[in-house]
Amino acid sequence: MITKLYSFSVQTKTRNEWLNITDKAAGAIASSGVKEGLCVLFTPHTTAAVTINENADPDVPRDAIMALNSISPDMPAFKHSEGNSDAHVKTALVGPSITIIVTEGRLLLGVWQGLWFTEFDGPRTRKFFVRVIGE
Repeated sequence: MITKLYSFSVQTKTRNEWLNITDKAAGAIASSGVKEGLCVLFTPHTTAAVTINENADPDVPRDAIMALNSISPDMPAFKHSEGNSDAHVKTALVGPSITIIVTEGRLLLGVWQGLWFTEFDGPRTRKFFVRVIGE
């Protein structure tokens, strides 16, 4: 059994942003030597998340940001003193972690799928972790 943990840092540029991190996770898998197993992505932030979604059309992340802003707009009625309650709600909806099957040394993703780091309270320097587990 192989288990390796990789740490990555990303710099976001705007309040709501999606960064494609597929290559970073794929590089961690290649470096680990795991051929069959699991890849877990996790971000330790309460106003950022990770997700799997389409990576072919740049309109998809833009549309997702627009939809999430519609679901959770910044509202004066929020009581949280930091002024980022909308970001906390978006993060709760998207989630802090995802798990992907690794087979033949690669992420098992659909043709159009990619891995995304989603920022909801930027710009900031953020972290995410990749845990690769397998044989």
